[in-house]
Amino acid sequence: MDFQLSEELQQLSDSVRRVVEKAYDFEARKKIVASPEGHSPAVWATFAELGLLGLPLSADHGGFGGSTADLVEVMEAIGAGLVVEPYVSTVSMARLVERAGSDAQRESVIGAVAEGSMKLSLACYEPGSRYSLDTVETTARRDGDAWVLDGAKIAAVDAPMADHIVVTARGTGKAGGISLFLVPRETAGMTLKTFRTQDSLRGADITLSGVRVGGDALVGAEGAGLAALEEALDFASALLCAEAVGAMKYACDATLEYLKTRKQFGVPIGSFQALQHRMVDMCISTEQSRSITYLACSRVDSASDAAERRRVVSAARVKIADAARHVGQEAIQLHGGMGMTIEMKVSHTFKRLTMIGQAFGDADYYIERFAA
Repeated sequence: MDFQLSEELQQLSDSVRRVVEKAYDFEARKKIVASPEGHSPAVWATFAELGLLGLPLSADHGGFGGSTADLVEVMEAIGAGLVVEPYVSTVSMARLVERAGSDAQRESVIGAVAEGSMKLSLACYEPGSRYSLDTVETTARRDGDAWVLDGAKIAAVDAPMADHIVVTARGTGKAGGISLFLVPRETAGMTLKTFRTQDSLRGADITLSGVRVGGDALVGAEGAGLAALEEALDFASALLCAEAVGAMKYACDATLEYLKTRKQFGVPIGSFQALQHRMVDMCISTEQSRSITYLACSRVDSASDAAERRRVVSAARVKIADAARHVGQEAIQLHGGMGMTIEMKVSHTFKRLTMIGQAFGDADYYIERFAA
């Protein structure tokens, strides 16, 4: 596979890295994380100006028609900077609406996302469901031309800052399949209990009590939302793999710099052969992760074989989870005790890598999915 970027994508990648380095240095990130919003509206506006929000979306509705692979360098920059903006949630749900929604939904959502005026999130997991997308007890019943939703969702990442939330619900009756609804966050009857995740993102547990939405809130056909949701989460998983690669690359660079400067017995500890071997293993894990990430992106872009897409994305998620744990643990250990402190960015990088390894499913879940 040719990993060379086009001139335009290289310029975009360089611009994103400059923005992240300037607006998301470690001290600035701590202030953003501690802010009431939990993210930076200024950075989000800059993302929109650069075209990042519309990059993977159709040009017919205000996007730029980029591929999943076109986002790898962008996500690596986001991973290296530990950016907390709701980027993956927003573009993955916008892509879901683009592929499964109505023309009216595409017109109202895609352009708004691309210009930065709409953020999106997903609420698909429920108490006791673990990572199963098919375990849905939230109900959706018709009431005239409207729908009424009742149920509970947990661990909806980025929901507190979203303008609309994609909610999964099951139709009433034995034949009721899973449907997707685009629900404004401020809709009456929807209550969010917000929290901060281990890696400093914002999430929420959601209660839906008689939430009434119009008929135009249904995304796609009634009862046929599961396949579209799986495809959207595979796309999001490919982006998370790229983000993890960026975080691992930062961990490798920071650890190498530390080995060059930290002295013991009068010499840099990087001169010790045992530590050199461990550093090389970290770099190998990172490069292997980058390779399988590009493979996963290529399969996500190829919509002709859903089974192959699921298989390759699952393999990538298993590899990324393993590599993230390896690189994160080695980075902490090679930094010594100071690597555990909250004052060191490497400790926050390890937290983010750990959470990416659990997003949408852990390694065991994806091994079973790969085998299936």
